[in-house]
Amino acid sequence: MTASTQADEAQTERLARLLDSQFRVPGTSLRFGVEPLLGLVPGLGDAAGLALSSAVIVQAVRLGARGATVARMVLNVAIDAVFGSIPLLGSVFDFAFKANNRNVALLQRHERDPAATADESRRAVRRTLVGVAVGLVLTLVAVAALVVWLLTLLF
Repeated sequence: MTASTQADEAQTERLARLLDSQFRVPGTSLRFGVEPLLGLVPGLGDAAGLALSSAVIVQAVRLGARGATVARMVLNVAIDAVFGSIPLLGSVFDFAFKANNRNVALLQRHERDPAATADESRRAVRRTLVGVAVGLVLTLVAVAALVVWLLTLLF
């Protein structure tokens, strides 16, 4: 590994730490970064968080992450962006999910064993996509049931 690659990895880790876990809640072991704070600014904060999280992915690609690892990283950021865009609750989600720290861990595992990481990532992406699909269907069913219930109350 070259000195330049090590410097790029360190920079990626610093950015992820700043976004997800730079600060500690006093008296606890709970950590948070600037991303949940950015999410408190409607619209712009979420867009800025997404842009900064995308920079972690771009840097990972530059460092040699490929295929399923990058797909899983994108999925982590997408989940973070979707749930993070919910006012107030999104900041709580950002506080807990820490997509950027997850992505740095994925990059580090990929560097140790690219073949195993690819298989693991493919399975994880499939499980996540199935989970998202099931969640969407359940949400649609719940919304439909709520609409039917409200219509029965009105008529």
